[in-house]
Amino acid sequence: MQAGMETLSFTLPGVKPLPAGFAPVLVGVVASGNLEVMVEPAAGGDCTFEVATSARGFAAIWEAVVRDFHDRHGLAGARVSINDMGATPAVVSLRLDQAAAGLP
Repeated sequence: MQAGMETLSFTLPGVKPLPAGFAPVLVGVVASGNLEVMVEPAAGGDCTFEVATSARGFAAIWEAVVRDFHDRHGLAGARVSINDMGATPAVVSLRLDQAAAGLP
């Protein structure tokens, strides 16, 4: 396995449009075993997830966590940036839900 960060990207069709130009929401802290999530406005009706993770080789698990979140929240017109330093899937889901709770 290679050292360094892995970058993953997922784009899913949005269901629930967010108000244009909403204030970005940031939750969490990048630290050992944790992560931060930022949700920002984006053009179009999709929701894009950009993941930068220190845990290489887990794309299938990341996709499952992102899809689970999107199935529950269906954000449209949003970009979700995730900066990860080895958080578990449960922590990722918690931070994503916290970010969604801070949206208009």
